[in-house]
Amino acid sequence: MASVGVFAGLIVVVTILSKSHADRNVYPSAGVLFVHVLEREYFKGEFPPYPKAGDSSNDPITFNTNLKGYPDRPGWLRYIQRTSHSDGVLYGSPTAEHVGKPTIIEITAYNKRTFETARHNLVINIMSTEEFPLPYQAEFFIKNINVEEMLASEVLGDFLGAVKNVWQPERLNAINITSALDRGGRVPLPINDLKEGVYVMVGADVQFSSCLREVETPQNQLRCSQEMEPVISCDKKFRAQFHIDWCKISLVDITKVIPVHSNRPDLGTGVLPDIGEYNPPSESLKSRDYFADFLITLAVPSAVALVLFIILGYSLCCRREGVEKRNMQTPDIQLVHHSSIQKSTKELRSMSKNREISWPLSTLPVFHPVSGEVVPPIHPDNYETTSMPLMQTQTNLQSQIQIPQQQSSGKWYS
Repeated sequence: MASVGVFAGLIVVVTILSKSHADRNVYPSAGVLFVHVLEREYFKGEFPPYPKAGDSSNDPITFNTNLKGYPDRPGWLRYIQRTSHSDGVLYGSPTAEHVGKPTIIEITAYNKRTFETARHNLVINIMSTEEFPLPYQAEFFIKNINVEEMLASEVLGDFLGAVKNVWQPERLNAINITSALDRGGRVPLPINDLKEGVYVMVGADVQFSSCLREVETPQNQLRCSQEMEPVISCDKKFRAQFHIDWCKISLVDITKVIPVHSNRPDLGTGVLPDIGEYNPPSESLKSRDYFADFLITLAVPSAVALVLFIILGYSLCCRREGVEKRNMQTPDIQLVHHSSIQKSTKELRSMSKNREISWPLSTLPVFHPVSGEVVPPIHPDNYETTSMPLMQTQTNLQSQIQIPQQQSSGKWYS
């Protein structure tokens, strides 16, 4: 029994490992919303158990998804995971171009606690459907729900049920879901539990109902232009759970859309043909002579600069006129005038150097009229070296002026 138990346990382990590493196959339909949840519980068996019992759900696990052999996912497939403690979601809407082409998505789970990874493959086999595409498509903008909340099956089912009650079609499918951030929306402020918003496109096989057409009336269009909520009779059927921005609703009838076919441009000479291999150039390089490049780059500009230098030197040194040539070309009368002016200027300058100035009379010594004492001049003797009077007549006046003296008898005499 022990051996059987061990063998049975070995079988169980092998079965679990083979199950965890096996490729998952999914079969979405073209033109219908595809949603695949990356459950954290599915990957926990490949990581060591959490140290504390009962807290295994606290392991922070993130996912990385990419097309096998490529760094990113296909263009129609998106991925979102809000936190490392929540499940990841792959979602998108495949088109008819992907029908019959298996798409292998590599899913890498990363445990931030143990720094270990686990890799799985998701094989997406896109199937064709007869009802694709549905002719009448309507896109709603829901303001109070984020994209990961809308991708939950119960929330999406409630919304499709509300749309079906208003539209009442025979066939109704969710075509695509897009986050408002992918449409250029802004991240809301973290107050009042505001949401980013989500765009949901649904398709049906019948004409749009009168309720959906109410947004196209002139009154509602005017209210939308004034940033006011339009009056929609069926808004109460959504308001209990979904707050729809009716001004952003889009109604498209693809039966009336004129298809635009673009002609494929002709392949030019720079486009490789579909059949053939690329032949890179050989690794061996041929020797190249750089003498011609040297002449063009250095020798020619140097020669031009040398010629210009010679011409400039000849013009400045060998073509000077000089003073003699200038005098020869000047008229004699002009030279005489110039010479006389120079001689007069020199004479005046030499005379000004020999000029002597005498002190004025106000600076000569004076006497006191009562005491007869001599009063010093206004300026000190060392103020001026010359003793010559300012005027020639001052010399005679100095010799003629006599200072009167007073006798004891009180009479004046000179």
